Amino acid sequence: MTSSDTQKTILITGGAKRVGAAICRLLHANGANLMIHYRSSEHEAKTLQSELNAARTDSVELIQADLLDTAALPGLVEAAVQAFGGLDVLINNASSYYPTEIGHIDLAAWDDLTGTNLRAPLFLAQAAAPYLKVRGGCIVNITDMHVEQPKIGYAVYSVAKAGLVTLTRALAKELAPEVRVNAVAPGPVLWPENNLEFDEDYRQTVIGQTLLKRLGEPENVAQAVRFLIQDAPFTTGQVLAVDGGRSLNL
Repeated sequence: MTSSDTQKTILITGGAKRVGAAICRLLHANGANLMIHYRSSEHEAKTLQSELNAARTDSVELIQADLLDTAALPGLVEAAVQAFGGLDVLINNASSYYPTEIGHIDLAAWDDLTGTNLRAPLFLAQAAAPYLKVRGGCIVNITDMHVEQPKIGYAVYSVAKAGLVTLTRALAKELAPEVRVNAVAPGPVLWPENNLEFDEDYRQTVIGQTLLKRLGEPENVAQAVRFLIQDAPFTTGQVLAVDGGRSLNL
């Protein structure tokens, strides 16, 4: 980062592990202060906090919250502002992901999948907007390559992530010119946890569908997020695919 990019304050949801943790590590290495949200991954969150604070004292704070509790969402923003004096970036990374087959979809699944993937990003953005405008900040949403090619059996998840793409573009208009809003759409960079659907045959099929014929890394998503934050000052309302070209090959 340049000197003007150091010490940015970044609020990231679901930042304790997997792709979220990779984003945290890269942005922290580039000088950012982090407010890391987690829901149930307390051990992973505290371990990551200790790791990063050992590298730079008092640069990482944690906040626990259920993103389905809409009333609690402004508190995440306020915590970041109080801890570090302002807010430069909101990263909506947290996500629920599981199948919902037509004929068996219930309201609980709808509320959970749309709540974490769409409703929470909206209300967090709304709470963060006044602070982001003061600093000329930005929002980065983590979507999914499957919004263009919905995956069979995942209708609700696909709808929620497609809504997040539209929200990205809507917020880019609503918050301009002070705040940029973009999204990253990952493809196969990590297999879902505890999902028996993704056996070895399926995984090899997915890898074969990428143009680069390999699995990506969480760090590839983190690099795209960093690019949109620090190296894309004239970019807003866009979705950057990080999928090895798979979205072109389905």
